[in-house]
Amino acid sequence: MAKIKIDRDLYQRVKQVSQNAGYASVEEFVSHLLEKIVEAPDTWENDEDVVKRLQGLGYIS
Repeated sequence: MAKIKIDRDLYQRVKQVSQNAGYASVEEFVSHLLEKIVEAPDTWENDEDVVKRLQGLGYIS
Protein backbone atom coordinates (compact mmCIF):
# COMPACT_ATOMS: atom_id res chain seq x y z
CA MET A 1 0.00 0.00 0.00
CA ALA A 2 1.31 3.44 -0.91
CA LYS A 3 1.38 6.27 1.60
CA ILE A 4 0.82 9.98 1.13
CA LYS A 5 1.47 12.91 3.44
CA ILE A 6 -1.28 15.37 4.27
CA ASP A 7 -1.62 18.20 6.74
CA ARG A 8 -2.48 17.01 10.26
CA ASP A 9 -5.54 19.30 10.51
CA LEU A 10 -6.84 18.01 7.19
CA TYR A 11 -6.35 14.43 8.36
CA GLN A 12 -8.38 15.13 11.50
CA ARG A 13 -11.21 16.63 9.44
CA VAL A 14 -11.17 13.69 7.03
CA LYS A 15 -11.12 11.29 9.97
CA GLN A 16 -14.21 12.93 11.48
CA VAL A 17 -16.08 12.93 8.17
CA SER A 18 -15.19 9.29 7.50
CA GLN A 19 -16.38 8.23 10.95
CA ASN A 20 -19.62 10.17 10.56
CA ALA A 21 -20.18 8.53 7.19
CA GLY A 22 -19.70 5.07 8.69
CA TYR A 23 -16.43 4.09 7.04
CA ALA A 24 -14.26 1.56 8.85
CA SER A 25 -11.15 3.69 8.40
CA VAL A 26 -9.80 6.91 6.93
CA GLU A 27 -8.01 4.81 4.31
CA GLU A 28 -11.27 3.21 3.19
CA PHE A 29 -12.96 6.61 2.95
CA VAL A 30 -10.13 8.28 1.01
CA SER A 31 -9.82 5.29 -1.33
CA HIS A 32 -13.54 5.49 -2.05
CA LEU A 33 -13.32 9.22 -2.79
CA LEU A 34 -10.32 8.80 -5.07
CA GLU A 35 -11.97 5.93 -6.94
CA LYS A 36 -15.03 8.10 -7.60
CA ILE A 37 -12.86 10.96 -8.81
CA VAL A 38 -10.76 8.74 -11.09
CA GLU A 39 -13.79 6.91 -12.50
CA ALA A 40 -15.66 10.07 -13.47
CA PRO A 41 -13.17 12.60 -14.86
CA ASP A 42 -15.38 13.25 -17.89
CA THR A 43 -18.15 14.62 -15.68
CA TRP A 44 -16.09 17.68 -14.76
CA GLU A 45 -15.41 20.45 -17.18
CA ASN A 46 -11.93 21.27 -15.86
CA ASP A 47 -9.59 21.26 -12.88
CA GLU A 48 -11.39 24.26 -11.40
CA ASP A 49 -14.51 22.13 -10.96
CA VAL A 50 -12.49 19.50 -9.09
CA VAL A 51 -11.05 22.16 -6.81
CA LYS A 52 -14.52 23.56 -6.11
CA ARG A 53 -15.85 20.10 -5.25
CA LEU A 54 -12.96 19.38 -2.90
CA GLN A 55 -13.38 22.79 -1.27
CA GLY A 56 -17.09 22.15 -0.84
CA LEU A 57 -16.28 18.89 0.91
CA GLY A 58 -13.81 20.67 3.17
CA TYR A 59 -10.73 18.83 1.94
CA ILE A 60 -8.96 21.93 0.69
CA SER A 61 -9.33 25.60 1.45
